[in-house]
Amino acid sequence: MLALTALAASAAPGRANGLQPCAASGTALGVARIVEIDTSTGALFGSISAQARESRFLAPKEVVLTFDDGPMPPVTRSILDTLDRFCTKATFFSVGKMALAYPSTIKDILARGHTLGSHTWSHPLNLRRLSLEKSNEEIEKGYAAVTLAAGQPVAPFFRFPGLSDSGPMLKHLQQRGIAAFTVDAVSNDSYISDSAKLLAHALKEVEAQKGGIVLFHDIKPATARMLPQFLTELQRRGFTIVHMRAKSGVEPMPDYAGKLAPLLAKSEKAAAAPGLVPFYGLVKPGEMAASDGLPVTEIAPALKTRPETTARIAAAKSTVTKTAVRGWSARADAPVAAPAATVGSWGTFVLPDQ
Repeated sequence: MLALTALAASAAPGRANGLQPCAASGTALGVARIVEIDTSTGALFGSISAQARESRFLAPKEVVLTFDDGPMPPVTRSILDTLDRFCTKATFFSVGKMALAYPSTIKDILARGHTLGSHTWSHPLNLRRLSLEKSNEEIEKGYAAVTLAAGQPVAPFFRFPGLSDSGPMLKHLQQRGIAAFTVDAVSNDSYISDSAKLLAHALKEVEAQKGGIVLFHDIKPATARMLPQFLTELQRRGFTIVHMRAKSGVEPMPDYAGKLAPLLAKSEKAAAAPGLVPFYGLVKPGEMAASDGLPVTEIAPALKTRPETTARIAAAKSTVTKTAVRGWSARADAPVAAPAATVGSWGTFVLPDQ
């Protein structure tokens, strides 16, 4: 309870961090421009991947903020409040199970004008160890869950858990008109729980990559605590924010949507107060207010050839290896089962049954 109270206090506008609401202060970080992406060719963006990727669409010192694994209501809402205070936008890659557990937070992400994509159904630690049928099921079930929780189409933006992509899975995304996003700068908030150390590492990565797509997680309290200082430092150092949005939404496969609908009803029944149903205005993927007047860059990548098959990592391995990528450690052959319902020192949360 103390952790919850501290986090809530840090999220309150103009309190613990001494920052005024951005609209009143006139010092908002804001959004420099919007990049609208045509995902119909299933492009791959970001530098950390061995697969064929698109050229970087960001200029030096431009940053895209991304958050994975949520929503986790206290953490995600603290992050949303901070983004509001700085009048800036981000992209959230939500896990399907989490989305169905906390649909009101998913709706809040969209209501505040952010972009919402998917991060699989249950976050397997290495999709490449699954059969192609199972990995594609994780992708499709995740999209169905996030779309159901949102109550509207979401962006055809996808991030592989652990950045564990492959040619055949990218081929599937390509056939579905879904773009994949790896990253350029890794905050390492999966491993750093001290806010000051996390801030220093994240800024070092962003400086080294001269901006880029930055990876955070909206299930980590340390990320929520350090975010105001991180955004303040970005502004002080001359970085600007680019907001990604999709040209169109993704249509989930109806079979998955039908099977998951009872889980959503279960979550909503448990969360809703008697006689009180929250109302959220529909927000199209990436939609911004017409008065924003921001420059929009449209991207329509050419179709790339993706392999149909690839060698599979053996399913039965007893040792764990780690691959370091710019200070980020990926468990290359970790178990494929979904992680337990515990996140760091945050505590235990309950997910709907599969």
